[in-house]
Amino acid sequence: MLTQKMKQRLWIALYFLLIFAPLLILLLAPRPAGRTFWRELSVALGFAGLALMGFQFIPTARLPLLSEVFPLDTLYEFHHQLSIAAFVLSLAHPVILFIQNPHTLRLLNLFTAPWRARAAVLGTLLLILLIVTSVKRLALRLSYEAWRWLHDIFAVGVIGLILYHIFNVNYYTSVPLQRWLWVLLAGIWAAMILFIRVIKPLLLLKRPYRVVEVRQERGQTWSLVLEPVGHPGVPFRAGQVAWLSVGHSPFSIEEHPFSYASSDLHPERLVFAIKELGNFTSKIGSFAPGTVAYVDGPYGTFDLDHHPMGEYVFIAGGIGCAPVMGMLRTLADRKDERKLQFFYGSWSWDDITFREELETLQTQLNLEVIHVLQRPPEGWEGESGYITKDVLQRHLPDPHHHCIYFICGPLPMIELVERALAELAIPREEMVEFDTKRAFELTRKRIYSENYKMA
Repeated sequence: MLTQKMKQRLWIALYFLLIFAPLLILLLAPRPAGRTFWRELSVALGFAGLALMGFQFIPTARLPLLSEVFPLDTLYEFHHQLSIAAFVLSLAHPVILFIQNPHTLRLLNLFTAPWRARAAVLGTLLLILLIVTSVKRLALRLSYEAWRWLHDIFAVGVIGLILYHIFNVNYYTSVPLQRWLWVLLAGIWAAMILFIRVIKPLLLLKRPYRVVEVRQERGQTWSLVLEPVGHPGVPFRAGQVAWLSVGHSPFSIEEHPFSYASSDLHPERLVFAIKELGNFTSKIGSFAPGTVAYVDGPYGTFDLDHHPMGEYVFIAGGIGCAPVMGMLRTLADRKDERKLQFFYGSWSWDDITFREELETLQTQLNLEVIHVLQRPPEGWEGESGYITKDVLQRHLPDPHHHCIYFICGPLPMIELVERALAELAIPREEMVEFDTKRAFELTRKRIYSENYKMA
Protein backbone atom coordinates (compact mmCIF):
# COMPACT_ATOMS: atom_id res chain seq x y z
CA MET A 1 0.00 0.00 0.00
CA LEU A 2 1.30 3.45 -0.93
CA THR A 3 2.23 5.72 1.95
CA GLN A 4 1.27 9.41 2.10
CA LYS A 5 4.80 10.44 1.09
CA MET A 6 4.81 8.06 -1.87
CA LYS A 7 1.46 9.41 -3.09
CA GLN A 8 2.77 12.96 -2.83
CA ARG A 9 5.88 12.12 -4.82
CA LEU A 10 3.86 10.36 -7.54
CA TRP A 11 1.50 13.33 -7.94
CA ILE A 12 4.39 15.81 -8.04
CA ALA A 13 6.21 13.67 -10.63
CA LEU A 14 3.08 13.48 -12.83
CA TYR A 15 2.49 17.22 -12.46
CA PHE A 16 5.99 18.16 -13.61
CA LEU A 17 6.01 15.50 -16.33
CA LEU A 18 2.99 17.19 -17.91
CA ILE A 19 4.56 20.63 -17.50
CA PHE A 20 7.86 19.62 -19.12
CA ALA A 21 6.32 17.37 -21.80
CA PRO A 22 6.41 20.19 -24.43
CA LEU A 23 10.13 20.68 -23.72
CA LEU A 24 10.83 16.95 -24.04
CA ILE A 25 9.17 16.93 -27.45
CA LEU A 26 11.10 20.07 -28.38
CA LEU A 27 14.37 18.31 -27.52
CA LEU A 28 13.69 14.80 -28.79
CA ALA A 29 11.20 14.99 -31.66
CA PRO A 30 12.14 16.08 -35.19
CA ARG A 31 11.54 19.79 -35.67
CA PRO A 32 12.12 22.46 -38.33
CA ALA A 33 15.76 23.51 -38.58
CA GLY A 34 17.40 26.90 -38.89
CA ARG A 35 16.78 28.44 -35.47
CA THR A 36 19.56 29.86 -33.28
CA PHE A 37 20.25 28.57 -29.77
CA TRP A 38 18.86 31.72 -28.11
CA ARG A 39 15.65 31.57 -30.11
CA GLU A 40 15.23 27.90 -29.21
CA LEU A 41 15.86 28.73 -25.55
CA SER A 42 13.32 31.54 -25.56
CA VAL A 43 10.68 29.23 -27.03
CA ALA A 44 11.50 26.53 -24.47
CA LEU A 45 11.07 29.02 -21.63
CA GLY A 46 7.81 30.28 -23.13
CA PHE A 47 6.47 26.74 -23.42
CA ALA A 48 7.40 26.02 -19.80
CA GLY A 49 5.78 29.27 -18.66
CA LEU A 50 2.51 28.56 -20.47
CA ALA A 51 2.36 24.98 -19.20
CA LEU A 52 2.94 26.18 -15.65
CA MET A 53 0.23 28.82 -16.02
CA GLY A 54 -2.29 26.33 -17.34
CA PHE A 55 -1.70 23.83 -14.59
CA GLN A 56 -2.26 26.47 -11.89
CA PHE A 57 -5.95 25.57 -12.17
CA ILE A 58 -5.20 22.21 -10.52
CA PRO A 59 -3.83 23.11 -7.03
CA THR A 60 -6.78 25.45 -6.37
CA ALA A 61 -9.50 23.26 -7.94
CA ARG A 62 -10.00 21.41 -4.63
CA LEU A 63 -9.83 18.04 -6.33
CA PRO A 64 -10.63 15.30 -3.78
CA LEU A 65 -7.74 13.14 -5.04
CA LEU A 66 -5.24 15.90 -4.23
CA SER A 67 -6.84 17.23 -1.04
CA GLU A 68 -6.58 13.75 0.47
CA VAL A 69 -2.82 13.71 -0.15
CA PHE A 70 -1.56 17.29 0.34
CA PRO A 71 -2.29 19.78 3.16
CA LEU A 72 -4.42 22.67 1.91
CA ASP A 73 -1.94 25.36 2.86
CA THR A 74 0.76 23.42 0.99
CA LEU A 75 -1.38 23.39 -2.18
CA TYR A 76 -1.99 27.13 -1.96
CA GLU A 77 1.69 27.87 -1.33
CA PHE A 78 2.59 25.58 -4.25
CA HIS A 79 0.16 27.53 -6.44
CA HIS A 80 1.61 30.85 -5.30
CA GLN A 81 5.26 29.92 -5.88
CA LEU A 82 4.69 28.28 -9.27
CA SER A 83 2.60 31.24 -10.43
CA ILE A 84 5.62 33.47 -9.85
CA ALA A 85 7.82 30.99 -11.75
CA ALA A 86 5.33 30.94 -14.64
CA PHE A 87 5.34 34.75 -14.78
CA VAL A 88 9.15 34.91 -14.89
CA LEU A 89 9.46 32.19 -17.55
CA SER A 90 6.75 33.76 -19.70
CA LEU A 91 8.43 37.18 -19.63
CA ALA A 92 11.83 35.62 -20.36
CA HIS A 93 10.51 34.41 -23.73
CA PRO A 94 10.00 37.85 -25.39
CA VAL A 95 12.91 39.49 -23.53
CA ILE A 96 15.40 36.98 -24.96
CA LEU A 97 13.87 37.38 -28.43
CA PHE A 98 14.21 41.17 -28.27
CA ILE A 99 17.83 40.99 -27.10
CA GLN A 100 18.78 38.36 -29.67
CA ASN A 101 17.01 40.20 -32.50
CA PRO A 102 16.05 43.85 -31.74
CA HIS A 103 14.14 43.95 -35.03
CA THR A 104 11.40 41.92 -33.36
CA LEU A 105 10.54 44.92 -31.14
CA ARG A 106 8.32 46.12 -33.98
CA LEU A 107 5.93 43.27 -33.07
CA LEU A 108 4.93 45.29 -29.99
CA ASN A 109 3.03 47.71 -32.22
CA LEU A 110 -0.59 46.54 -31.92
CA PHE A 111 -1.63 48.53 -34.99
CA THR A 112 0.84 47.02 -37.47
CA ALA A 113 1.84 43.65 -36.00
CA PRO A 114 0.22 40.43 -37.27
CA TRP A 115 -2.58 39.00 -35.15
CA ARG A 116 -0.42 36.25 -33.73
CA ALA A 117 1.93 38.91 -32.32
CA ARG A 118 -0.97 41.04 -31.07
CA ALA A 119 -2.31 38.02 -29.18
CA ALA A 120 1.08 37.54 -27.51
CA VAL A 121 1.30 41.21 -26.48
CA LEU A 122 -2.26 41.28 -25.15
CA GLY A 123 -1.70 38.02 -23.30
CA THR A 124 1.43 39.42 -21.65
CA LEU A 125 -0.41 42.59 -20.61
CA LEU A 126 -3.21 40.49 -19.09
CA LEU A 127 -0.62 38.40 -17.27
CA ILE A 128 0.90 41.54 -15.75
CA LEU A 129 -2.58 42.71 -14.70
CA LEU A 130 -3.25 39.32 -13.15
CA ILE A 131 -0.08 39.51 -11.07
CA VAL A 132 -0.59 43.15 -10.03
CA THR A 133 -4.22 42.65 -8.95
CA SER A 134 -3.23 39.57 -6.96
CA VAL A 135 -0.27 41.12 -5.17
CA LYS A 136 -1.86 44.55 -4.65
CA ARG A 137 -5.48 43.51 -4.08
CA LEU A 138 -5.83 45.29 -0.75
CA ALA A 139 -3.99 48.41 -1.96
CA LEU A 140 -6.34 48.53 -4.98
CA ARG A 141 -9.31 48.09 -2.61
CA LEU A 142 -10.64 45.14 -4.56
CA SER A 143 -13.14 43.00 -2.71
CA TYR A 144 -12.30 39.31 -2.55
CA GLU A 145 -15.22 38.46 -4.88
CA ALA A 146 -14.27 41.12 -7.45
CA TRP A 147 -10.66 39.95 -7.35
CA ARG A 148 -11.71 36.33 -7.96
CA TRP A 149 -13.74 37.31 -11.02
CA LEU A 150 -10.83 39.33 -12.41
CA HIS A 151 -8.36 36.57 -11.56
CA ASP A 152 -10.41 33.96 -13.45
CA ILE A 153 -11.06 36.21 -16.44
CA PHE A 154 -7.41 37.27 -16.72
CA ALA A 155 -6.15 33.67 -16.33
CA VAL A 156 -8.45 32.28 -19.04
CA GLY A 157 -7.68 35.27 -21.28
CA VAL A 158 -3.91 34.86 -20.92
CA ILE A 159 -3.96 31.15 -21.73
CA GLY A 160 -6.39 31.57 -24.64
CA LEU A 161 -4.35 34.37 -26.23
CA ILE A 162 -1.01 32.59 -25.83
CA LEU A 163 -2.41 29.35 -27.27
CA TYR A 164 -3.70 31.38 -30.24
CA HIS A 165 -0.20 32.84 -30.61
CA ILE A 166 1.51 29.41 -30.53
CA PHE A 167 -0.83 27.77 -33.03
CA ASN A 168 -0.76 30.70 -35.46
CA VAL A 169 3.02 30.99 -35.40
CA ASN A 170 2.75 27.33 -36.44
CA TYR A 171 6.46 26.66 -36.31
CA TYR A 172 6.91 24.16 -33.51
CA THR A 173 3.26 23.09 -33.61
CA SER A 174 3.82 21.96 -37.18
CA VAL A 175 5.27 18.87 -35.48
CA PRO A 176 2.14 16.70 -35.00
CA LEU A 177 3.20 15.36 -31.59
CA GLN A 178 3.75 18.90 -30.27
CA ARG A 179 0.49 20.14 -31.72
CA TRP A 180 -1.61 17.34 -30.24
CA LEU A 181 0.11 17.66 -26.87
CA TRP A 182 -0.98 21.31 -26.64
CA VAL A 183 -4.50 20.30 -27.65
CA LEU A 184 -4.46 17.71 -24.84
CA LEU A 185 -3.15 20.21 -22.28
CA ALA A 186 -5.75 22.78 -23.31
CA GLY A 187 -8.42 20.10 -22.91
CA ILE A 188 -7.21 19.33 -19.36
CA TRP A 189 -7.28 23.01 -18.40
CA ALA A 190 -10.76 23.46 -19.90
CA ALA A 191 -11.94 20.41 -17.96
CA MET A 192 -10.63 21.96 -14.73
CA ILE A 193 -12.58 25.17 -15.42
CA LEU A 194 -15.71 23.16 -16.26
CA PHE A 195 -15.34 21.15 -13.03
CA ILE A 196 -14.84 24.24 -10.85
CA ARG A 197 -17.53 26.46 -12.33
CA VAL A 198 -20.20 24.00 -13.52
CA ILE A 199 -19.92 20.41 -12.30
CA LYS A 200 -19.07 21.14 -8.66
CA PRO A 201 -21.90 23.71 -8.20
CA LEU A 202 -24.37 21.25 -9.78
CA LEU A 203 -23.31 18.58 -7.28
CA LEU A 204 -23.67 21.04 -4.39
CA LEU A 205 -27.21 21.95 -5.49
CA LYS A 206 -28.20 18.37 -4.72
CA ARG A 207 -26.89 18.66 -1.13
CA PRO A 208 -28.31 21.86 0.38
CA TYR A 209 -28.08 22.82 4.05
CA ARG A 210 -29.96 25.35 6.15
CA VAL A 211 -28.93 27.55 9.03
CA VAL A 212 -30.52 26.33 12.28
CA GLU A 213 -28.63 28.45 14.80
CA VAL A 214 -26.18 31.33 14.97
CA ARG A 215 -24.62 31.46 18.43
CA GLN A 216 -22.34 34.23 19.68
CA GLU A 217 -19.13 33.07 21.39
CA ARG A 218 -16.36 34.90 23.16
CA GLY A 219 -13.61 36.64 21.20
CA GLN A 220 -15.80 38.15 18.42
CA THR A 221 -16.58 34.66 17.21
CA TRP A 222 -19.84 33.04 16.10
CA SER A 223 -20.85 29.39 15.89
CA LEU A 224 -22.76 28.84 12.65
CA VAL A 225 -24.84 25.64 12.93
CA LEU A 226 -26.10 23.93 9.76
CA GLU A 227 -28.29 20.91 9.11
CA PRO A 228 -28.66 19.01 5.79
CA VAL A 229 -31.90 19.29 3.82
CA GLY A 230 -33.12 16.11 2.12
CA HIS A 231 -29.91 14.13 2.70
CA PRO A 232 -28.07 12.65 5.71
CA GLY A 233 -25.09 14.98 5.50
CA VAL A 234 -21.61 14.46 4.05
CA PRO A 235 -19.09 12.60 6.26
CA PHE A 236 -15.92 14.49 7.21
CA ARG A 237 -12.90 14.05 9.47
CA ALA A 238 -12.38 16.21 12.53
CA GLY A 239 -10.06 19.10 11.65
CA GLN A 240 -10.91 19.32 7.95
CA VAL A 241 -12.10 22.38 6.01
CA ALA A 242 -15.13 23.28 3.88
CA TRP A 243 -16.03 26.25 1.69
CA LEU A 244 -19.41 27.78 2.62
CA SER A 245 -21.90 29.56 0.37
CA VAL A 246 -24.59 31.08 2.59
CA GLY A 247 -27.74 32.75 1.30
CA HIS A 248 -27.02 32.31 -2.41
CA SER A 249 -26.50 29.75 -5.16
CA PRO A 250 -23.30 27.66 -5.27
CA PHE A 251 -22.79 29.08 -8.77
CA SER A 252 -22.02 32.40 -7.11
CA ILE A 253 -18.33 33.13 -6.77
CA GLU A 254 -18.86 34.19 -3.14
CA GLU A 255 -17.68 31.32 -0.95
CA HIS A 256 -15.56 31.27 2.17
CA PRO A 257 -13.44 28.53 3.79
CA PHE A 258 -13.82 27.51 7.44
CA SER A 259 -12.80 24.55 9.57
CA TYR A 260 -15.38 22.09 10.85
CA ALA A 261 -15.66 22.77 14.59
CA SER A 262 -18.12 19.94 15.27
CA SER A 263 -17.72 16.26 15.99
CA ASP A 264 -17.26 14.11 12.90
CA LEU A 265 -19.61 11.55 14.45
CA HIS A 266 -22.47 13.93 13.66
CA PRO A 267 -22.42 14.96 9.96
CA GLU A 268 -26.14 15.70 10.37
CA ARG A 269 -25.30 18.81 12.44
CA LEU A 270 -22.34 20.90 11.35
CA VAL A 271 -20.77 23.67 13.40
CA PHE A 272 -18.34 26.25 12.01
CA ALA A 273 -16.57 28.69 14.34
CA ILE A 274 -16.20 32.01 12.50
CA LYS A 275 -14.35 35.06 13.81
CA GLU A 276 -15.31 38.57 12.71
CA LEU A 277 -12.36 39.49 10.51
CA GLY A 278 -13.80 40.77 7.23
CA ASN A 279 -16.89 41.81 5.25
CA PHE A 280 -18.48 38.37 5.16
CA THR A 281 -17.51 37.24 8.65
CA SER A 282 -18.84 40.44 10.19
CA LYS A 283 -22.31 39.54 8.83
CA ILE A 284 -22.49 36.05 10.35
CA GLY A 285 -24.65 37.18 13.26
CA SER A 286 -27.32 38.47 10.84
CA PHE A 287 -28.04 35.12 9.17
CA ALA A 288 -31.55 34.01 10.12
CA PRO A 289 -32.50 30.38 10.80
CA GLY A 290 -33.69 28.76 7.59
CA THR A 291 -31.18 30.56 5.37
CA VAL A 292 -30.01 28.22 2.62
CA ALA A 293 -26.35 27.20 2.62
CA TYR A 294 -24.07 24.96 0.58
CA VAL A 295 -21.03 23.14 1.94
CA ASP A 296 -18.18 22.31 -0.44
CA GLY A 297 -16.09 19.87 1.55
CA PRO A 298 -14.49 18.21 3.30
CA TYR A 299 -10.89 18.97 2.32
CA GLY A 300 -7.44 18.73 3.86
CA THR A 301 -5.20 16.37 5.81
CA PHE A 302 -5.14 18.33 9.08
CA ASP A 303 -7.27 15.75 10.87
CA LEU A 304 -7.20 13.03 13.51
CA ASP A 305 -7.56 10.03 11.23
CA HIS A 306 -4.46 10.87 9.21
CA HIS A 307 -2.53 10.61 12.49
CA PRO A 308 -4.34 8.01 14.63
CA MET A 309 -1.49 6.85 16.86
CA GLY A 310 0.15 8.44 19.91
CA GLU A 311 -0.82 11.18 22.32
CA TYR A 312 -2.03 14.49 20.93
CA VAL A 313 -0.70 17.98 21.66
CA PHE A 314 -2.81 20.79 20.18
CA ILE A 315 -1.26 24.26 19.79
CA ALA A 316 -3.50 27.02 18.47
CA GLY A 317 -3.72 30.80 18.34
CA GLY A 318 -6.93 32.81 17.98
CA ILE A 319 -9.46 31.26 15.61
CA GLY A 320 -6.98 28.43 15.07
CA CYS A 321 -9.01 26.87 17.88
CA ALA A 322 -11.81 25.99 15.42
CA PRO A 323 -10.39 22.72 14.03
CA VAL A 324 -9.03 21.85 17.49
CA MET A 325 -12.55 22.14 18.94
CA GLY A 326 -13.78 19.79 16.22
CA MET A 327 -11.09 17.30 17.20
CA LEU A 328 -11.77 17.59 20.94
CA ARG A 329 -15.52 17.23 20.47
CA THR A 330 -14.91 14.16 18.30
CA LEU A 331 -12.56 12.60 20.85
CA ALA A 332 -15.14 13.21 23.59
CA ASP A 333 -17.84 11.48 21.51
CA ARG A 334 -15.43 8.59 20.88
CA LYS A 335 -14.77 8.26 24.64
CA ASP A 336 -11.05 8.54 23.87
CA GLU A 337 -8.85 8.06 26.94
CA ARG A 338 -5.44 9.07 25.64
CA LYS A 339 -3.56 12.00 27.22
CA LEU A 340 -4.26 15.32 25.49
CA GLN A 341 -2.80 18.80 25.88
CA PHE A 342 -4.07 22.04 24.37
CA PHE A 343 -1.84 25.14 24.35
CA TYR A 344 -4.24 27.95 23.49
CA GLY A 345 -2.95 31.47 22.75
CA SER A 346 -5.52 34.24 23.23
CA TRP A 347 -5.51 38.02 23.57
CA SER A 348 -7.14 38.16 27.02
CA TRP A 349 -9.15 36.04 29.46
CA ASP A 350 -12.43 37.40 28.15
CA ASP A 351 -11.39 36.67 24.54
CA ILE A 352 -10.92 32.93 25.02
CA THR A 353 -13.38 31.39 22.58
CA PHE A 354 -15.15 28.28 23.97
CA ARG A 355 -13.62 28.92 27.40
CA GLU A 356 -16.49 27.37 29.35
CA GLU A 357 -16.81 24.38 27.01
CA LEU A 358 -13.09 23.68 27.32
CA GLU A 359 -13.56 23.48 31.11
CA THR A 360 -16.33 20.91 30.55
CA LEU A 361 -14.21 18.92 28.09
CA GLN A 362 -11.48 18.63 30.71
CA THR A 363 -13.94 16.62 32.81
CA GLN A 364 -14.85 14.36 29.86
CA LEU A 365 -11.35 13.77 28.46
CA ASN A 366 -7.86 13.24 29.82
CA LEU A 367 -7.23 16.84 28.72
CA GLU A 368 -5.02 19.61 30.06
CA VAL A 369 -5.66 23.11 28.68
CA ILE A 370 -2.82 25.64 29.00
CA HIS A 371 -4.05 29.16 28.32
CA VAL A 372 -1.39 31.63 27.15
CA LEU A 373 -2.62 35.23 27.34
CA GLN A 374 -1.04 38.23 25.65
CA ARG A 375 -2.89 40.63 27.98
CA PRO A 376 -3.44 38.66 31.21
CA PRO A 377 -5.69 40.08 33.95
CA GLU A 378 -4.31 41.31 37.24
CA GLY A 379 -3.35 38.40 39.47
CA TRP A 380 -3.08 35.93 36.56
CA GLU A 381 -0.91 32.97 37.55
CA GLY A 382 -0.98 31.14 34.23
CA GLU A 383 1.19 31.55 31.14
CA SER A 384 1.41 34.90 29.41
CA GLY A 385 2.95 36.30 26.24
CA TYR A 386 3.44 33.78 23.45
CA ILE A 387 3.69 30.02 23.07
CA THR A 388 7.47 29.80 23.31
CA LYS A 389 9.98 27.07 24.04
CA ASP A 390 9.92 27.88 27.76
CA VAL A 391 6.12 27.65 27.90
CA LEU A 392 6.13 24.31 26.09
CA GLN A 393 8.97 22.91 28.18
CA ARG A 394 7.14 23.70 31.43
CA HIS A 395 4.09 21.65 30.44
CA LEU A 396 4.99 19.01 27.85
CA PRO A 397 5.39 15.44 29.09
CA ASP A 398 8.90 14.09 29.46
CA PRO A 399 10.00 12.66 27.09
CA HIS A 400 8.44 14.94 24.46
CA HIS A 401 8.61 12.35 21.67
CA HIS A 402 5.93 10.00 20.36
CA CYS A 403 3.25 12.69 20.40
CA ILE A 404 1.51 14.25 17.42
CA TYR A 405 1.68 18.05 17.53
CA PHE A 406 -1.23 19.76 15.77
CA ILE A 407 -0.33 23.44 15.18
CA CYS A 408 -2.96 25.82 13.86
CA GLY A 409 -2.89 29.59 13.52
CA PRO A 410 -1.28 32.40 11.54
CA LEU A 411 2.08 31.68 9.91
CA PRO A 412 4.22 33.73 12.38
CA MET A 413 2.81 31.69 15.27
CA ILE A 414 3.41 28.42 13.44
CA GLU A 415 7.02 29.37 12.68
CA LEU A 416 7.64 30.37 16.31
CA VAL A 417 6.17 27.12 17.64
CA GLU A 418 8.00 24.96 15.10
CA ARG A 419 11.32 26.55 16.08
CA ALA A 420 10.53 25.95 19.75
CA LEU A 421 9.65 22.30 19.14
CA ALA A 422 12.79 21.80 17.06
CA GLU A 423 14.86 23.18 19.94
CA LEU A 424 13.15 20.64 22.17
CA ALA A 425 14.33 17.91 19.73
CA ILE A 426 10.81 17.10 18.50
CA PRO A 427 11.09 15.28 15.13
CA ARG A 428 9.62 17.21 12.20
CA GLU A 429 7.45 14.25 11.19
CA GLU A 430 5.56 14.54 14.49
CA MET A 431 4.38 18.09 13.65
CA VAL A 432 1.18 18.75 11.67
CA GLU A 433 0.64 22.41 10.88
CA PHE A 434 -2.20 24.39 9.37
CA ASP A 435 -1.66 28.03 8.39
CA THR A 436 -5.08 29.64 8.73
CA LYS A 437 -4.06 32.74 6.76
CA ARG A 438 -2.63 30.95 3.74
CA ALA A 439 -5.32 28.32 3.40
CA PHE A 440 -8.28 30.49 4.33
CA GLU A 441 -7.10 33.66 2.53
CA LEU A 442 -8.29 35.73 5.47
CA THR A 443 -6.89 39.06 6.67
CA ARG A 444 -5.57 38.57 10.18
CA LYS A 445 -5.06 41.35 12.72
CA ARG A 446 -1.68 42.83 11.83
CA ILE A 447 -0.64 43.43 15.43
CA TYR A 448 -1.15 39.74 16.21
CA SER A 449 1.14 38.60 13.42
CA GLU A 450 3.75 41.29 13.97
CA ASN A 451 3.97 40.53 17.68
CA TYR A 452 4.65 36.89 16.92
CA LYS A 453 7.38 37.88 14.47
CA MET A 454 9.14 39.76 17.27
CA ALA A 455 8.77 37.00 19.85
